[in-house]
Amino acid sequence: MAEAKSPSGLSKVLNAAWVRPFLFLVVIVAAWDLAIRLFHIPAYQIPSPGDVVAVLWSDWPELLRQSWPTTYATICGFLLSALFGIPVAMLIAGSKTVESYVYPLLVFSQSVPKIAIAPLFVVWFGFGIIPKVISAFLLGFFPVVVSAVQGFKSVDPDMVDLARAMQGSRFQVFRAVNLPHAMPAIFSGLKVSVTLAVVGAVVGEFVGSNSGIGYVMQRSIGTFDLPTMFAALVILALLGVILFWIVDRIERLVIPWHVSQRDDIIFAS
Repeated sequence: MAEAKSPSGLSKVLNAAWVRPFLFLVVIVAAWDLAIRLFHIPAYQIPSPGDVVAVLWSDWPELLRQSWPTTYATICGFLLSALFGIPVAMLIAGSKTVESYVYPLLVFSQSVPKIAIAPLFVVWFGFGIIPKVISAFLLGFFPVVVSAVQGFKSVDPDMVDLARAMQGSRFQVFRAVNLPHAMPAIFSGLKVSVTLAVVGAVVGEFVGSNSGIGYVMQRSIGTFDLPTMFAALVILALLGVILFWIVDRIERLVIPWHVSQRDDIIFAS
């Protein structure tokens, strides 16, 4: 029987995880530039990709400096979301009473636009970093709770009963059965949370700030400097992608068995 041919170098590159999104992004940018040329869209409505790249190239030191406050607020808000969200999810999943009291209020809180209550944080905490962190926390908290609750509730009861029959304490059963089984769902919520935390930090900067990417965007809108505004959007997108990638790397280290199964399913399809 003839041996299967090993994939060529070109096919390996094309099958890499980052290549296909990059190629699709190139197509989107090309379509964007083509649409501007075909429909003669004026620059004060939509800037061309070349203008945005020019701003990124010429103003990157300032954009990099302004991205730090946004990054800091995002990371702090995200960490608070994980720190408080997972224990709250444990309480909700472990107690019907807590779920009946707390869960409906969490759902109700999501109907309140964060941009509407963000000015209150400025009134209460001033124009520092705290309002931005709180905004990032509020947007990232709910996905962590919902995903973690679903993960803890999806644990097979027979596995829990088996662990208890082997004289395992509540903590031992939780550490050996409940937590590992819920980790994939928890990381799914963390991935959503970290991207929403970026949005929350920018919302806080819109309301009251003199630094950050949100401040750059607000200033650009006021002066109709659309290339700078689009450049700021690119920075925010990159920030979200990088933070998402970091959480994904942590997931691969913490639960490698689940990630390998997921990758096998994706590449098999």
